[in-house]
Parts: sequence; C-alpha cells; structure tokens
Amino acid sequence: MFDKILIANRGEIACRVIKSARKMGIKTVAIYSDADKQALHVQMADEAVHIGPPPANQSYIVIDKVMDAIKKTGAQAVHPGYGFLSENAKFAEALEAAGVAFIGPPKGAIEAMGDKITSKKIAQDANVSTVPGYMGLIEDADEAVKISNEIGYPVMIKASAGGGGKGMRIAWNDEEAREGFQSSKNEAANSFGDDRIFIEKFVTQPRHIEIQVLCDAHGNGVYLGERECSIQRRNQKVVEEAPSPFLDEATRKAMGEQSVALAKAVGYASAGTVEFIVDGEKNFYFLEMNTRLQVEHPVTELITGVDLVEQMIRVANGEPLTITQDDVKLQGWAIENRLYAEDPYRNFLPSIGRLTRYRPPAETKAYTPGTQPGDAGDEVVRNDTGVYEGGEISMYYDPMIAKLCTWAPTRDAAIEAMRVALDSFEVEGIGHNLPFLSAVMDHPIFIKGDMTTAFIEEQYPEGFDGVELPEAQLKRVAAAAAAMYRVAEIRRTRVSGRMDNHERRVGKKWVVSLQGHDFAVKVKADKEGSTVKFEDGSKLRVASDWTPGDQLAEVDVDGRLVLKVGKISGGFRLRTRGADLKVHVRTPRQAELAKLMPEKLPPDTSKMLLCPMPGLIVKVDVEVGDEVQEGQALCTVEAMKMENILRAEKKAVVSKINAAAGDSLAVDDVIIEFE
Repeated sequence: MFDKILIANRGEIACRVIKSARKMGIKTVAIYSDADKQALHVQMADEAVHIGPPPANQSYIVIDKVMDAIKKTGAQAVHPGYGFLSENAKFAEALEAAGVAFIGPPKGAIEAMGDKITSKKIAQDANVSTVPGYMGLIEDADEAVKISNEIGYPVMIKASAGGGGKGMRIAWNDEEAREGFQSSKNEAANSFGDDRIFIEKFVTQPRHIEIQVLCDAHGNGVYLGERECSIQRRNQKVVEEAPSPFLDEATRKAMGEQSVALAKAVGYASAGTVEFIVDGEKNFYFLEMNTRLQVEHPVTELITGVDLVEQMIRVANGEPLTITQDDVKLQGWAIENRLYAEDPYRNFLPSIGRLTRYRPPAETKAYTPGTQPGDAGDEVVRNDTGVYEGGEISMYYDPMIAKLCTWAPTRDAAIEAMRVALDSFEVEGIGHNLPFLSAVMDHPIFIKGDMTTAFIEEQYPEGFDGVELPEAQLKRVAAAAAAMYRVAEIRRTRVSGRMDNHERRVGKKWVVSLQGHDFAVKVKADKEGSTVKFEDGSKLRVASDWTPGDQLAEVDVDGRLVLKVGKISGGFRLRTRGADLKVHVRTPRQAELAKLMPEKLPPDTSKMLLCPMPGLIVKVDVEVGDEVQEGQALCTVEAMKMENILRAEKKAVVSKINAAAGDSLAVDDVIIEFE
C-alpha cells in the first residue's frame, strides 16, 4: 500500500480524501494557492505545498506545478478529487511517466469517456440509446446557430471537457444559441483549459439519474445503485438522493448492467459514474460518463456502506475488488443538500466574504464511510466541508462550501432528518442557500418524488423570495417566541434590579406579530415549561432549555421545532423551515401603538443597474445614449468561474456608465444609470 498520497485539489473533497487516507494509515500532502493558505484541507494534511496565485489556471490546474509538488514530497500516488485535473489525460500521462500512481482510471479510459463527444460516439457504436445531437467540433457562433436549427430548439450547449455545470447553456432561439456558445466557450477555456463545444437536443421533462460503477484492473466491475440528481439549478445539481424514488428494480438492474458493460468496454478501473436521462416511461438515454469521483458520492456510501475513496486507492494500488454484485445491498435512504455561498434572494448569485459564524449540525459519530449506516442508529447526519468559522469564501473557486447528508431507514424519515439538520445549520457572514434547501424539503413535488430537472425553473419561475409558513406553523413559532421573550424579559428585569417580583413585572399577556399575523396570547409558566393560550381558546405547550443569547433554540411545541435566533428591537429574528421571520412580541398597548407607525419604504433603485454580486466586469454591451429594450444584454459579470449576463428589466435610455471591462465591483455597486 502507498505510504503517502498527494491530493491535487482543494476544499471539501480534499478534506474528504484525507479522512479515508488517514483511516488507512496513509500520509497526505495538500497543495494550496495564495487564497488557500489557511484552508481546512491544508490544516488537515500531514504536509502542504504552495503552488501559486489564486486563479486555478495559475495554480491547481498547472500540471508542472503539481508534478513539482509531488517530486518535493515524494508522494507515491495522487488523488485528483473532482474538477481541476481529475479528468485530464495529460495529467494521468505525466504521472505515469514519473512512476506515480493515479488514483483514477487509465488515461485511455479518460480520453475515451471523459471527453463527452468521444464518449457519445462510443455509446452509439455500442448501440446505446443517446440523446440526438451534433458530436463534431463547432468552430463559431454562426455554425452553432445552424446546428441548433438542424437539431431543433431547445438545445443544450456544452463544453466537451466540462463538468459541475460549467460551460453549459440552454438555448431556445438563435440569439440565445449565439450568446450561449460564446459564454460556454469562455467558461470552458477558463475552467478546463479546453474550449471545445458540442450541442445536443435538450430533452424536456427529464429526470437525471446516474449509476455509480466501481471497476478494478483485473476485469471485475460492479454497480452500486443509482442517484437521483434531478433537482438542478443552472445545470448544477443542488439536491441528490439514493436510491431514486422513481426507478423500479428491473430498470435499476438494466441501467446498472449497461453501465458496467460500458465501463469494461473502455478498460475502466476506478470509481466512475454513468449519467442518464430517464423519461416518464422509464426509458433511459446515455448522457456521459464522469471518469472521477462525483460530488454526490456520499449518498451512495450511506446506502451501501462502501467507502468509495478507499476503494479507489486500493484499485490504484493494483488490488482486485473484494466486492461482487451480490454483495451490494441498498439499505435505507440518503439525501444530500449542497450548501452554496450564494444569495437565494438575488437569483442565487455568488456571495463571498468571511464566515463570521459556521456551526454545522452535529455529525453522527458512530458512522464512518465503509460501515452500514444502520449500525449507527435510526438516523445519520454527515457534513462534508472544507471551511471553518472565521475562514474566507473566495471569489476564485466553486461556491459550494458543504454537503449536508442524512440517512434514515425510509425516505420520509431521511427528509425529516434533513429538515431538522438544515434548521440546525448556523451560517452567518455570507449569503447562503439554506432557506431555499429547506423550502425544497417541504415542497409537495419533492415529497412525492415527482421532480424533473425542470423542478426549480417551474416551481420558482420568478426566483426564490422566501417561504410563507402556514398558519398552524406560525402559531407554533408564535408560541415559542412568546415563551422565549418572557424568559428574556425576566432576565432583563433581574439584571436591572428594578423589582423583586419579576413575574409580575413582566406580565402574562402579549401580542406576537409575524408574517402579517397578530396572535394575542397569554403565557402561563411552570417549572416544566409554559402553556401558551390563544384568543381562539387553543393552547400549545412549550418546553425548551433556551437561554437568552443562544443563537439556536430547540423547542418542543407540538413536536420538535428548531429555530435560529437573532435579537431585534422588541423581539427576535427567527429562521426555521426556510422562513426568515421578524417576530415582534409586545404588550397589548404596545401592539396598538405599533399599528399607528408609518412603514419605512426602501430606496428607489428602478433607474439603476446594480451589481448583484461581487465580481469582475467582463464587458459592457451598451453606451451612453443607447435606448435599450426589455431583456437586452447590458453587461457581463464573472464570479466564481461563471459568466452572468445582466439584462434590462424594461425599456430605458442609458444616461451614465460607471464601470468598464476589467473593473472589480462589490454587491450593489451602480454599473449603469438610466434616464
């Protein structure tokens, strides 16, 4: 077995690989850019080597720099994680020439299946049903438009060397095909150093389901079930689960056997994933093969008990698989939610900054990859992360900061465990998508398992603007807030020393205002908790060990309720199940007076184009004096390796331009002003 491996990656996946290597008694080497000097993966590894400036094309994907780090440290093998150099055949070739093991498939398999154009041709030659498309290289935007018309809109424009949603665009007409081709080409060049583009038919109403395969160099191969990855935003997965709520055993077997056969046909040896589009009749169509470890691999580990990273290391060491297909048993249900540094209230645009608070829910300590989850109890919580409280979220890399996973014996139980885990996850200092993830977990379509890849687009067509809790849930929150406020007021009067009889000073009658509702309540406390009585005569029993100052409250109020707690004047900011609530708790007289207060209106920014995220201006498409139409492109902003085209919301005339290509802007900086 190897004594030392180098991890040619960063963030949570580097930390994940270190955990398995440590369990196997293998020392690890981290590499890092200037931006990652204090990163968690650097702290966890046994050694660390600096490899250059923050941009990935000057550090993490420069093969010579990685090879130099290998030489300096004497690493015998390299795990590439995902992204960066993980599917780069030249990197695998360089390692082979240096006598260093690549913890991944042979370079021939990477070339054959890692390239999306080549892989489709191989699949077609093997009589595998594939999505209609143009597999040749596309020279320019005019040719892209011509091909798109021949295939028929809508089409998917994709980077041949792409992955993780980078370099992908959907086009519904010639203009979008032209724009999408150029943006995809630019993103592909920046992210992968390969700007080749291909186009395929975009299949409407599909499900994205993938098969995990594991093969060795001795001709053995197994499939480890499937993952449902249909909930995607901008072609990037957000929620994954295993198994799929849609497949039956016969379809699973057919997809699995076909995946293993395809892998064996190209001499595959390592962990890999074969991706399919599956229609409503359970017909499946090969999309591509990812010749690497997938981001969402934890859900497969949770339902199978197989440590995929360990298996990759053993295969790279020349060992045969000890797992046969009969050994693979799918147990329970696992769900993964990707926590992104992005603002869901600003159309999910990237957010950067310092994590002033980062407190994930407690992981289930009895569970480690490679064990059956059921041995750890009825539920498992796992959080794969590469950040820590006080750390910086950089603009240079992918915005994903953690993968929160839950496992339970049934899908319903796994969803409920995820709801509680999301409510318990404390993140402050940056924009993040926790509220949106909570909303998805409560969405009827997700609960039924009827989602397609169009789920987010169809269910949130105007974007995400928060969650409106139903009245029954609001009453639970109101009861908890009243009991908590009473505790806070008693503490305040004790600190002030104004009266000995704190109970009488604080009073029992309150009006709780939240989400446009006013609940008049009476709180009666005892040693075990409080009984909160509403005007309609209903009562809720509240019990909690929350004390003023705690930023997380677990409250028993007609069931478990987890609240993130912030202080505001006369109440709390409470966040639960995706809702962000300003909760005011007032005496009846204060509530009467509050209704007379005028409402503060936000400033008028309707005549300005504001920068929606920290980023770099790539280009400005208009000039002063131009009349722009609704939907017209105004400028392009690049952030976290993604290009974002900002468009006019209405017809207007440009009066002033405050930024130019190359400028770095902060959130809400004014880019363009209109008459």
